[in-house]
Amino acid sequence: MASEKDLKDPYVKRLSSMKPEQLKSALIAFKNLLDHRAAANLQSCVNCGLCADSCHYYLVTKELEAIPAYKLKLVSSVFKRLLNLLGGLSRKSEDHSVLDGQMVERWVDSLFGRCTLCGRCALNCTMGINITGMIRMARTTLASIDLVPPGLQSTVTTAVEKGNNMGISREEWLSTLQWLSEELQAEVGDPEAHLPVDKPGTKILYTVNPREPKFFPLSLLATAKIFYAAAESWTVSRDYYDVTNYGLYSGDDEAAGLISSRLRQSMVKLGAKTLVLGECGHGYNSNRWEAPEWLAAQDRFEVKSVIQIIADYIHQGKIKLDRSRIKKTVTLHDPCNLVRLGGIIEEQRYILKNAVSNFVEMYPNREKNYCCGGGGGQLAMTRFAKRRLEAGKLKADQIRETGAQIVVAPCHNCIDQLIELNREYGLGVEVKTISEVVADALVIEKKKK
Repeated sequence: MASEKDLKDPYVKRLSSMKPEQLKSALIAFKNLLDHRAAANLQSCVNCGLCADSCHYYLVTKELEAIPAYKLKLVSSVFKRLLNLLGGLSRKSEDHSVLDGQMVERWVDSLFGRCTLCGRCALNCTMGINITGMIRMARTTLASIDLVPPGLQSTVTTAVEKGNNMGISREEWLSTLQWLSEELQAEVGDPEAHLPVDKPGTKILYTVNPREPKFFPLSLLATAKIFYAAAESWTVSRDYYDVTNYGLYSGDDEAAGLISSRLRQSMVKLGAKTLVLGECGHGYNSNRWEAPEWLAAQDRFEVKSVIQIIADYIHQGKIKLDRSRIKKTVTLHDPCNLVRLGGIIEEQRYILKNAVSNFVEMYPNREKNYCCGGGGGQLAMTRFAKRRLEAGKLKADQIRETGAQIVVAPCHNCIDQLIELNREYGLGVEVKTISEVVADALVIEKKKK
């Protein structure tokens, strides 16, 4: 039962006053998403409960609503109500008992409010159920009737309407690139150094998380410094440069496809050879793996993470690093979308072993690492912030146990969450991207004229 205070929230009002036609529309959307794979996933859970120990929400709170199998059951129960006695799907979509307002509220609370879509439960499922995919399918159903939590929906809407999720104007973007070029020139001692914009025919089109130009410009400068040292042929786009795609989290495939298609427009316009994705876990997963599905088209160019590019530079001797410059103990957080769901696992370790004096792993690590709590759109959904920080205690404990002074995370969502966890749990660490650490260790050699 919603409190009087809650009922003043327009979103809670909408949830508590669902109309029959909305529920019917949602059920139709849900049915349209069902295929043989979804049907198999929704009927395969054996209720063993082993997935509970894979979820950072459950491990911290011990709440029933946080168990992945419980979340899956919220979705599968609607599916099973749709089945008739002959095993087919019921035609009675107007039967509101199949998906009622109470179930919709439970979906929002558990599937948006207690899940980061980190995929750890699916990795550990004894039946191989794609729990993450089923939760996202339910989110897609909610998106079809405009019930994505407002903060997350606002982020998607801003990206669609403004071209990037921070709503940065073209003038502000170009101005930031100009003063960063001046900073780069001063750092490397070369008046010709700059951050190129809309340069045609380059090897690389580089995309960034808009939080970099807005709040962390020195992170973007660090990457530019690496490209300069490697004598890379690269550019950014003046219009579509946003690597993030919160449509992955909201479940809105149409918006997600549109956002990813814009990066491809920039590739075609500029004739670049490789689309290089900045340090963003879900941006990598969205644009490397999910976009071809959303767009129903295969890319005719390479799509890589900047982590792969930097690792190649080191391996090929294109950049030189001085490990002795970074003496503090460094640990690594593995972003879920980059590592467990994206397959970029060893490159960041190779980089750090070449860039710092003392690298230590947190445990568990790699694809078994715990989510930091910042994914799944959680950072955009302020209504669930308390849960997010509470569940993040598991990651804070992991960090503390390493004794590290610097935590590196190749993802800006993770960076934001780790900065909050650092403050919430008094960790006293520095939080940096891979590019920032590499730039600190970079040996700049004078360019030959």
